[in-house]
Amino acid sequence: MESINPWLQPLHEWPWVIPMLLLSALLLVAALADWITRRVLLRVASAMVRASPTQWDDALLARGVLDRLGHVLPALLIYAGIVLIPDIDSGVETLVRNVTAAYMVLTVVRALSALLSGINDLYTQRDPERAQARPIKGYLQVIKIVLFVAAAILIVAVLIDRSPLLLFSGLGAMTAVLMLVFKDTILSLVASVQLSSNDMVRVGDWIEMPQLGADGDVIDIALHTVKVQNWDKTITTIPTYRLINESFRNWRGMSEAGGRRIMRALLLDQSSVRFLSDEERDDLRRIALIDGYLDKKRSELEVWNKSLRAEGKDPVNSRRVTNIGTLRAYVEAYLRANPLIHQQMTLLVRQLAPGAEGLPLQIYCFTTTTEWAAYESIQSDIFDHLLAILPRFGLRVFQSPSGADVGAALRQPGEQHEQAAAD
Repeated sequence: MESINPWLQPLHEWPWVIPMLLLSALLLVAALADWITRRVLLRVASAMVRASPTQWDDALLARGVLDRLGHVLPALLIYAGIVLIPDIDSGVETLVRNVTAAYMVLTVVRALSALLSGINDLYTQRDPERAQARPIKGYLQVIKIVLFVAAAILIVAVLIDRSPLLLFSGLGAMTAVLMLVFKDTILSLVASVQLSSNDMVRVGDWIEMPQLGADGDVIDIALHTVKVQNWDKTITTIPTYRLINESFRNWRGMSEAGGRRIMRALLLDQSSVRFLSDEERDDLRRIALIDGYLDKKRSELEVWNKSLRAEGKDPVNSRRVTNIGTLRAYVEAYLRANPLIHQQMTLLVRQLAPGAEGLPLQIYCFTTTTEWAAYESIQSDIFDHLLAILPRFGLRVFQSPSGADVGAALRQPGEQHEQAAAD
């Protein structure tokens, strides 16, 4: 014993050594507890979760709730063990307890945040359709913000060793500042409620908002932002409140209706519009889609013209079949016979007001599919056929003169002069 006393003698001269050694031992115990928690307890808990048939615990495990709660045990050991160290400085004890308490508050709040994310995942997995129509992500983010604000106040109160109620009471004087800081959050919360309650937009909807460069599918609806994946695979992020303050187009109605609109016009050369001769009319009767139309039209016109002659009216008032009217009847019959055109929705072929670009013959109908590629293919097939069959009706498509047209017009007088000289 006497040989040991010289080694212990300095400890009486430096009384802070023993508390520091015990504090170091406490930290080692906490580190060991953290290692055991991570290596043993969390692994066992993870194995039990994976083996269970329920889904809610899998969502919590995937979000790391258990992992974050595992940090509480070492901090709790330090918080409770620091008071057991004899002769430790009161300032050091207070500092360690306050820092440890602040760390536990932060850890618990992070675990609660992960828990809320897990709830959102579970809600989405159990009922994807309802989750698209009524997402809860925005509301959960509001709860997260409240939790982190409350945690920040508690942490500050713990670190400065003051009552949290004192800080909460001071929030009234900071209302204006808080309103300014959380302006976007408040606007986004109100917008999220309106979007959800009015069912204005869902995940998976195709929306257009040209003023913000958005044209694509909604892939995420959060508290502050709505993410849209455009058709070129870029991502446009829209502030949630902009969807309430400004107009946007949602194509969901088109998808739910089961038909997509075709509204396109053929621009016809007005100089090619004329009456059909009897030979041309008989030739067009060979087209199965309009033979009935031509027979009906012939009977109708014969009755009309016969009545005019009986009344002694000028023959100029007589009616005749036109090539453009016959084309219009053919296009409508062609669309009626097309199985890819929705027959229960609006279908019409009409002339629009003629102008400098020709006479528009507009086709207005709906396809039986809403898929983009299939829709474009159907539309292209229709107009490919119509453009190719126009000469059969004696009609031409109007287009601005090209270089070849100008060259042909310039060559024509010279060719006529050479022909006259040869004659």
